[in-house]
Amino acid sequence: MFMKTLSAIFVAILILIASPAFATDDNTATESFAAQLAVNINSADVETLTQLKGVGEKKAADIVAWRDANGTFTSVEQLLEVRGIGPAILESNRDRIQL
Repeated sequence: MFMKTLSAIFVAILILIASPAFATDDNTATESFAAQLAVNINSADVETLTQLKGVGEKKAADIVAWRDANGTFTSVEQLLEVRGIGPAILESNRDRIQL
């Protein structure tokens, strides 16, 4: 009897956990995670810029050098003007880049 009651409670808990009322919004969770990992390309130092996918110390230094020579980035697409930053790197990091 005890095992049947315990099994019933376990099944009820699983049903509650799986119900839509307890589900999280995947978009909100993804946006929150991306915001935590965001990199401001107008203020980040070389070390911080290396957190972007495909950006090592050399490319990060090139981003800082471009910023020093040209001023702040006014669009994310301006990163393409930095030597070594191509469309693939830009797109793989677009959701993490802040101005």
